[in-house]
Amino acid sequence: MIQVTDLKKYYKGGAIKALDGITVDINKGDVMAVIGPSGSGKSTFLRSLNLLEEPTGGSIIFNGIDITKKKYKTPDGKTVKLNIDKLRQKMGMVFQHFNLFPHKTILDNMTLAPMKVKGISKEEAEKKALELLDRVGLKDRADAYPIQLSGGQKQRVAIVRALAMEPEVMLFDEPTSALDPEMVGEVLDVMKELANEGMTMVVVTHEMGFAREVGNRLLFMADGKLLEQGDPAELFEHPQHPRLQDFLSKVL
Repeated sequence: MIQVTDLKKYYKGGAIKALDGITVDINKGDVMAVIGPSGSGKSTFLRSLNLLEEPTGGSIIFNGIDITKKKYKTPDGKTVKLNIDKLRQKMGMVFQHFNLFPHKTILDNMTLAPMKVKGISKEEAEKKALELLDRVGLKDRADAYPIQLSGGQKQRVAIVRALAMEPEVMLFDEPTSALDPEMVGEVLDVMKELANEGMTMVVVTHEMGFAREVGNRLLFMADGKLLEQGDPAELFEHPQHPRLQDFLSKVL
């Protein structure tokens, strides 16, 4: 689904290499957990997939189109300008700090994008939003404001808000790191359910249990490089790279 080749992101004229030649394929149905020490480039990698970070070099091919180029050729040979907003509709993004609109109710937060971006009617958008909220046990909070919700509840809303756009892939940037420990489980449960339904997911996470149990692929990054990737159980049990061995010895 997404083919990343030699992806680079440099700052200060190359003095800081946030991403230094990442190559990885993300297949339909993958639950890819990305782990590594702070400052390893994990979030930069994730944010590059939908061009929230503009890469310095390399290519990202999504559904057959290199999205790092401003224009692409259609199968019939026409040159078309890349519509980045349309592309982002297909990639749901869940951030560390929820990013809900504080002055809007939960229902309004859920229906805003489907109505404005996809042109869905208010009735249809609200019906779908309430179904999604019901799915995460928050239908009764539809008229509440974000300030009235716990951190775990806000993050569950953020996840189903992204799902309301019916994305092909979900990107999670450390979705539990801003939560109190007792709220982490309720968010991970929603993500596990999504994984079981076959949603393609790329998850930057510090939750090693989730990476090990739910992920079908694991990426280990350090210093802007992808140092090891493979089956989570195999990598946790038999890490090959010294950096991964060192990292796991500190976090497990």
